[in-house]
Amino acid sequence: MEKLLMLLASLLLLVPANAQKIYVTGAVEDSISHNPLPGVLISVINDTAKVATNQYGLFRIAVPSQDAILLFQLDKYRPKRVPVGVYNRILVQLDALDNPQDAIAKAKAIARDRSSSGSNPNYGNTSMGTRVFFDETYGALYENQFMKTLIRSHSTFAVDVDRAAYSNIRRFIHLKEKIPVDAVRIEEMLNYFNYHYPPPKKDQTLAVYSSYATCPWKPEHRLLQIVVRGEVIDTDSLPPSNLVFLIDASGSMAPANKLPLLQAAFRILVNNLRKNDHVAIVAYAGAPGIILPSTPGDQKDKILNAIDNLSAGGATAGEAAIKLAYQLAQDNFIKGGNNRVIMATDGDFNVGQTSDLDMEQLIVSKKESGVLLTCLGFGMRDYKDSKLQTLSSKGNGNFAYIDNLEEASKIFAKEFGGTLFTVAKDVQAEVYFNPAMVKSYRLIGYENKVISNADTTGGRVSGGIVGAGHCALAMYEIVPGTELRNLYSTADHSLLNTENKSVVNTEGRPVLNTESQSVFNTKSYSIPNTDTSAFLNTEALPLRDTDVVFNPQDSLLAKIRINYQIPTDSSFHTIWHQVSNFCVDFQDTDEDFRFASSVALCGMLLRHSAYKGDGDSKMVLEIAKKAIGNDPDNYRKEFIRLVKDLKKNKNIN
Repeated sequence: MEKLLMLLASLLLLVPANAQKIYVTGAVEDSISHNPLPGVLISVINDTAKVATNQYGLFRIAVPSQDAILLFQLDKYRPKRVPVGVYNRILVQLDALDNPQDAIAKAKAIARDRSSSGSNPNYGNTSMGTRVFFDETYGALYENQFMKTLIRSHSTFAVDVDRAAYSNIRRFIHLKEKIPVDAVRIEEMLNYFNYHYPPPKKDQTLAVYSSYATCPWKPEHRLLQIVVRGEVIDTDSLPPSNLVFLIDASGSMAPANKLPLLQAAFRILVNNLRKNDHVAIVAYAGAPGIILPSTPGDQKDKILNAIDNLSAGGATAGEAAIKLAYQLAQDNFIKGGNNRVIMATDGDFNVGQTSDLDMEQLIVSKKESGVLLTCLGFGMRDYKDSKLQTLSSKGNGNFAYIDNLEEASKIFAKEFGGTLFTVAKDVQAEVYFNPAMVKSYRLIGYENKVISNADTTGGRVSGGIVGAGHCALAMYEIVPGTELRNLYSTADHSLLNTENKSVVNTEGRPVLNTESQSVFNTKSYSIPNTDTSAFLNTEALPLRDTDVVFNPQDSLLAKIRINYQIPTDSSFHTIWHQVSNFCVDFQDTDEDFRFASSVALCGMLLRHSAYKGDGDSKMVLEIAKKAIGNDPDNYRKEFIRLVKDLKKNKNIN
């Protein structure tokens, strides 16, 4: 016995007193499809430690030191060596040995296995304003039509920078699937890309820009582009955040492109948090629960461990989870800070209130709490886009769809400030067209963001949000007209009957009521003479057509009014912007204008628009290729590749 004790003592002397294992955690994914890879063998070179990734591609392994090298091995994939270094959380991408397209084909096969046997018979059916594609639901959209300015001379819409539709469309293209028409929201395609318009001047929240040019797909028409740019705020200057991660861990989230991708996406976000930020986590399946109380952002290990330990199972109690998350956000509310619930789900709620209307009523009741909302969509086949669209639009929120880790990096790393920090809320644009210059107009996209008169009277405003540094872009297709010029210049003022507020012709017959157009009313909203195209007015009064007048001498095409609120202030602010009637040739416009036009045309083709004119996929590619410009993240080049794939797969004419 004494010899055994002496042997053990001698062995202990061989172990350094300060020896301590380091634990490394991470995820492994396919480099092409970005799907997590289960069963990857991970070993430490020159050590005996070995583990395998779980069904979500996640792993945890002990290494002797930071000098250790990990070896990743999986059948049909190239082995990969990764030095540990100073990182204790890593993301590893493995390259397939066979054709890279096989990875996409495999993902497609998995998705088909999970889809219902009936496949696609429900597409085109409508219920409560939604259309069904497989088990996915999309809000029904009806394309904006041309509106005559003599019937209605102004157009109002909510301004925001949702991007979910574009990445969702990309998912369909990669899987070579038919794209549901209602999944194509053109404004979200336009706003996916970065544009190069200058930020507002110091101490200003928003800046407004416009361009007017000929229309490539309908030469006799014109295009008006309107851009609202949010102020840029340095990351160090951003206010502290009180975030609640609201994570769907129900059974429907089990596939690789749902909870595992969600966990990897939130790792990116957590790594960008600061010491003065706080995070709480609510996870929900059959019933919601607080997985992590509010925790400082510099305690990354604690936050990430809570995320890593999530697993999918159970029903989806979305209603109760939303209520709990908002309550937690209110309990830890930071005055003057960024208070936000970040909801990550496929939207497939099946416990409690579940309909889109139920969700709308629920989220509207939470809107005035001062807590903002970010909705992140995941998955396929049972993805409920319509529900997430409703939640984000009614809850002062933004909306993104994450189809791969690159998209997660775009949202949570490259555009961290714009995604999480709102500089203006309830933002709406009112565009007043000069009937002497515009015969009719059509807003391209924004179908579910058009605001009626009922929403803008009595001081009630319903708008979108603009994040730090974001560019919100909108386009109108315009039919120019000059037939009212003679009416403007006539000296016979008997044409105006101001008492009845109606226009009469020379036979004394009423033509139209001026409540629906702006030219003939003698009442004018004061717009000072100024050399600048945009100016501020802090008294945001509700306007109607009768409040804006174009003088006969005006060479203006339109006047634009942007209404908005500061997130921490309940008062409304206004920016006015004047648009000259000077029209340039499309080829002479800047790269941003031309590229956005190519994206708009692509969206119209995907929607089988009646207004595509002479446009086709060839025109989209010709315009986009010549308008790549400064494209550091290669998003514009990717768009060109996607259009080529659409053309190859005959999913676009």
